[in-house]
Amino acid sequence: MNTYTFKDGSQKDLLNFSGTVPVKYGNSYNIPIQLWILDSHPFAPPICFLKPTANMGISVGKHVDAHGRIYLPYLQNWSHPKSTVIGLIKEMIAKFEEELPLYSLSSSDAARQSELLSYIAKITEGETDMKSRSKIGGKNEGCFNKITVVGAGDLGIACVLAVAAKGVADKVILLDLSEGAAKGGTMDLEIFALPNVEISRDFSASADSKVVVVTVNSLGNAQTYLDVIQSNVDLFKGIIPAISHYSQNAVLLVASHPVEVMTYVAWKLSTFPKSRVIGVGANLDSERFQYILTNLLKAEVLAKDAWVIGEQGEDKVSSWTSYNLAANQTEGMAARNSRQKVANRAMEVLKGKGQRSWSVGLSVADLTDSILKDRRKVHSISTLAKGCCNINSEVFLSLPCILGTKGVLEVVKLEEDPLVQEKLQSSAGSIHDLQQQLKL
Repeated sequence: MNTYTFKDGSQKDLLNFSGTVPVKYGNSYNIPIQLWILDSHPFAPPICFLKPTANMGISVGKHVDAHGRIYLPYLQNWSHPKSTVIGLIKEMIAKFEEELPLYSLSSSDAARQSELLSYIAKITEGETDMKSRSKIGGKNEGCFNKITVVGAGDLGIACVLAVAAKGVADKVILLDLSEGAAKGGTMDLEIFALPNVEISRDFSASADSKVVVVTVNSLGNAQTYLDVIQSNVDLFKGIIPAISHYSQNAVLLVASHPVEVMTYVAWKLSTFPKSRVIGVGANLDSERFQYILTNLLKAEVLAKDAWVIGEQGEDKVSSWTSYNLAANQTEGMAARNSRQKVANRAMEVLKGKGQRSWSVGLSVADLTDSILKDRRKVHSISTLAKGCCNINSEVFLSLPCILGTKGVLEVVKLEEDPLVQEKLQSSAGSIHDLQQQLKL
C-alpha cells in the first residue's frame, strides 16, 4: 500500500505492484513498471507507470507520455470480467516489443533524468504541491460545482466548451478515455488552456462531481444495430460503475446513442435512484419547437406549453401541458384542431434541423445549469416512463420534467391525448424489446 496523488490534488492509499516485464527487442530487456489498483477495481483499470532507473530515459510515444504514464488499448477498452491484470501485462509486453519504452542514458543525461524521477516519486508518494490546492478562494473544493464530461470526442469537447462558456461550473473535468497519449481536440484543449477545465485519464479525477455527462460511443466494427448498441453497453460496463463509485451523489446525464437505451443501461449499472439518471432526450428539439412556434409562426401563447416527447428520431411526437381549451366543447375542438395544425407546421420545420455536436453541447449546458442552480425549470428529458401513459415496462422516454439539484423533481402531467399515448406506448414496446436482447 502507498499514497497516490491524483491530478486534482486528492490523495488515496492504493494497492500497488512494482516489478519488471520481460520484453524482446533484439535483445531481452526487463522493463520496470508500477501498477496502481483503484478502489473501483475490477470495474476500473489500473493506473500504469514506467519506473525507470537513473540511467534509463523514457521514449515518449503512442503508449507512453513524458512522465512515464502508460496508455494502452487494453486500458481504454477495460471491461469487467473479461479484462484482467494478467491480460493487461500481456498486451503491455506486446506493445513494448513493437516500441521499446526506455533507453540507456549517458552519464550527463542521467543527472537530468534524476530530476524527472524525483518528480514521479513525488506524485506516487503524495508529496506534490497539489495539497495546497485543496482550498481555493477560501472554499473547500468539495463544495464547488464540479462537472465531469466522459468522452473526448467531438460531442464531449462540445459539451466542455458550452459548459465553460455558460459559466455554470467552477470546475470541468474532461475524462479522456481515448487510445494514445495525445488525441486531436484534447491536445488542442491542452495547448489553448481554458480556465477551470482539466483533462484527465483517471476516473478518480471525477470525484465528487455534481453532474457527470456521458458522451462516449463505441467506434467498433459492429455489423448490426443490436451489435452497435451492445458495443456501447460493453463500454458503459467499464465506465458507469467507476464513475458512480467516485461521485455517489451525482446526477448522471447521458448523451450517448441511442439515448433512451443507454440511459436505461446507465441507470442499471449505477444503481442510482431513477431521479438522478437522465438522458438529454428531446430537450434540444423542445427548445427548437418552442422557438419555431414563437418566432417563426408567431404562436407565443401556444409555445410555453408545447413539448417534443417520446423517442428521439422519427418517432418523436408533440404534446402539451396545462393548455386551457374553451369550456364549450365545440369551441374546444376547434381550438384543438387549430393548435394541431400549427404544431404540425412547426414539426415539419423541426425535421430539417440536424443535431450537431455543438447544438447538443449547448443543450447539455442548459440542463447542467438547471441542475446546478436548482432552477426548477421544465425540460423534456429521458426519464423512467414506467407508470406514465399506461406504460408498464422499465423504459426511458422524453417527458417534461422539473429539474433541480437532485435531478428529476417531478414529471409534469401531459394533456390527455389518445394518439400521443398510443405513440408513446409503441415506442416503449419497441425499446423494451431491444433492451431484452442486450447483455448487461
